[in-house]
Formats: sequence, C-alpha cells, structure tokens
Amino acid sequence: MYSKVHSIGIIGVEGVPILVEADVSDGLPGFSMVGYLSSQVKEAQDRVRTALKNSGFRIPAKKITINLSPADIRKEGTAFDLPIAIAILSASGMIQSAGLSDCVFSGELGLDGTVNPVPGALSIVVAAKREGKKICYLPRENRREGVFTSGIQVIGIHTLKDLTDHLNGGKKLPQLPDDPVELKTEKDIYDVDFSDVGGQPFLRRATEVAVAGMHNIMYIGPAGTGKTMFAKRIPTIMPSLSFGEIMEISKIYSVCGLLSGETPIMNSRPFRSPHHTISPQAFAGGGRIPRPGEITLASGGVLFLDELSEFHKSTIEILRQPLEEGEITISRSHGAYLFPAKFLLAAAMNPCPCGFYPDRTKCRCSESQVNKYLGRISKPILDRIDICAESSPVSYKELRQEKKGESSAAMRDRIERARVMQMERFRGTNILFNSFMKKPDLEKYCGLFETEELYLKQIYDSMSLSARGYEKILKIARTIADLEGCENISKSHLAEAAGLRSREGKFWGGIYG
Repeated sequence: MYSKVHSIGIIGVEGVPILVEADVSDGLPGFSMVGYLSSQVKEAQDRVRTALKNSGFRIPAKKITINLSPADIRKEGTAFDLPIAIAILSASGMIQSAGLSDCVFSGELGLDGTVNPVPGALSIVVAAKREGKKICYLPRENRREGVFTSGIQVIGIHTLKDLTDHLNGGKKLPQLPDDPVELKTEKDIYDVDFSDVGGQPFLRRATEVAVAGMHNIMYIGPAGTGKTMFAKRIPTIMPSLSFGEIMEISKIYSVCGLLSGETPIMNSRPFRSPHHTISPQAFAGGGRIPRPGEITLASGGVLFLDELSEFHKSTIEILRQPLEEGEITISRSHGAYLFPAKFLLAAAMNPCPCGFYPDRTKCRCSESQVNKYLGRISKPILDRIDICAESSPVSYKELRQEKKGESSAAMRDRIERARVMQMERFRGTNILFNSFMKKPDLEKYCGLFETEELYLKQIYDSMSLSARGYEKILKIARTIADLEGCENISKSHLAEAAGLRSREGKFWGGIYG
C-alpha cells in the first residue's frame, strides 16, 4: 500500500514543504530510503524501525520504500523521523489515513518511541500555515514556539504511541494550555540604561543619531573611556520590535536551537559581541549545510565588534556585502543559502597600539606603528561606517556627579519620532531608514536651499570628501533634522553631520586621504 505524509524541511532560516511517501509492498523484505538524503536522515530507518517496535507495532516483513520529495532539495536533520514513521504506519493500514493531508508532522524519535525536540520549530509552523495546513504536530518541548503563530493548530506530542492512538480516534492527546507568550517591556528586558552614564556628551549624541537613522558607528579613543559601555546600551534606545521583526528574529534563533520552553520567542533586540578570535565561518555562517553566523544572529539588533583592529582582516572584509545589502549569501555545491543581516554595526578600537594617539605626551608609538595599526581597517570597510565618534577621558567630576545623563526611555522617544518621519517619507518604497538611501533618493529627499547648498560645498572642499563621504553627510544631516522634527535640512544639521564624520579624517586622513 501507498501513503504520503507532509513535513517541513529547513533551508537557511525558512521552511520548505517536504512530501514523505511510503510504499509497503510484497517482495524481498527491506527498508530503503531515497530523495537526496544526508547521513542523519538515512539513519532514520534504524531509529524509526526500533521506535515502532518499542511502541507496540509489528512491521510486516515486506519491502518498505521511503521517498522524500522534492529530490533536488537536500534533506538534513532528524525532524523527518516522525513523518516517516506515520507514513509507514499509514501505508501498513495501522492508522487511519483520513485527515493526514491537512497535517504536518515533525520530530525526532528516540528508540523508546519518545518524540524529541528539533531546531527550527517556528519556521516549520510558519511554513505549514503558508501551505494551508490546519494542524502541525510537534514535539512537546517545541510547542510554545509554534503556538506563537496564529491561524494553525499546534499540538505537542510526547510519544509516538500517544500520537497514533490520537490519529485512530481512540485517545485524546494531553491538552496543554494555549497560554499566550508575554511580550516583556524594555524595562523588564534590559538591565543597563543610559542614565548610568556620566559625561561623554559627544558620544551620547553620536549614538542617538546613529540609532535614529541606522547609521553604522565606530567609537575610537583610549581604553577605559566608555566605548563598550555606550555600545552595550544601544539596544535600550532602539524602537520596540514589531510583530514581523519578532517573527524574523525568532526564526533565526529557532533554527540555531537557541530558543527553549522558557524563552520560546525573541522579544528583545539582539546584541551580539563576538570575540576578535572568531573564525570567518562562525562570523558569516557556515558548515557543510550552512547555519546562521554572528552576522545573522545580530539581525534586527546590534553587531558590536570590540577591538575592531584585532579581528582578522578576512573576517572583517566579510561585512562588505551585509552592510550594503542587509543580507548575506553563502554558496555551496548543492545550492546557495540566503540569510538576513539587517543590523546596526557598532565598532570600538584604540587609535594606536598603546591607545593614546594623537596625545603625544602619552603616546610612544611611532608614525609607522600608528599607520600600520589603523591600516588594518580597509578603506572599503571604513567607507561603510557612517559615524566616527572619538571618546575622551572622563573627568573625576563627571564620574562622581550625582545627576547622570538622560535615560534610555527619553532618548528612545526622540528616536521613535524620527523613525515615524522616515516611515512616512519612504512609504511605498523599499527604503526603511535614512542610511539606506541611494543617490537618486538623496536628490529627492535631501534637497537643500541655496544657502545650505553653498555651505555643503564649503564642507566638501575643506574636508576633501569623496562622493561616498558627501552622500553620508547628507544622510546623517537628514537624520539630525528628523530628530529635531524639521522637514528641511539646515546649516546646523550639515555642520553637526560633518562633525560626526570629521574624526575619520583625523585618524585615517594620512592613510586613505
């Protein structure tokens, strides 16, 4: 007899429909599986056969053929164990086949018939809903991930025997409460706040502008001046996640197996801070079957690279495509995998090996040592960083003052208002933030009056800007105007934007000028 069961495979971070076909016929007894399978999937025949036996089923001594379709998609992981078992039982007439076409099954089988959790449960349920299925059967531990998706019934199962009894109509599965996942507020999520930071008004302003327009930012200055402290507080002033962002980020973490029953979704913006010894594969994502790396895990949040100049050059250069396109493509012989990479890059570094350049009263590095150190950051990467903020030592008075700076909540309010202006401005386009504008967009959305045009020309000539530098000053000025609620860009906005770019020339002018 023939039977088919629906399942979902994972390609990148998205689910794709997989049809599991089973044929149980007369002939030489055997168990064969086809359909471009990895070794993990091929091993399913031993797990499934033993799980069926220990669940009380006696598989007839017949020829069993399993096909996972389509054959041009490589099947990975252990999540196909459960649908294979259900397909065999259906083809053998041991369970009722009616209604299986509306269901999706996914789960790993233990040898005793228990159904173990699998990564990517959220992507599986989303794909099942997209395919028009009504019910998705998942391991009990994955159920809370699945119920976050509305419009499809998600049932958690503990053992294969419980599921088969349920499908045969003889037993109801234990019903777990459909408790909604509570979305925590920023106050509950973050244990740091900008109100903790004293001094450094320039860094505070630069950070606010960077977040408002999603401009990549670099903090440069001596050690111990607050660079890391500012970077760690960036998520606290980013606007709250929308439902779509929550789903996209949660799917990434689900595929990586980083969600659990206690944290079934990601309701706060990611902050990823990989060590400078990280390999290019772990940074970009990789493996024989690629999985998301740090670049993708930071999507929707912040990728913080502390001690940027200490990262291997080949690792830093990986950022070129993601910073331009908001996604990263990893190619393998059996296909290309597309991962999201829409993050705000925050980097921190010292200006020289000792950290005190250009203060020659403290810095003992030679010019060649300074140039070599700063030259580790290539011009293409530097061009993709919009704001360069120089940190300075904090005075004792600033350190001890009782009244610190304003809170993250107050800064976030201004940023959210600026984001609303951008949303209205770019409605109907694929632009999300000011930093995403291209040259035609600058002409359309960053028009200047004659006085401002002349002033920008003076800036361009005095700073010896490149075409890319000119565009970045316009984008930053547009963001500063949005923070102040202004429709038009003024001279003060251009002046501040130029100041946020001038530090780059101060440190790298002699190298790339």
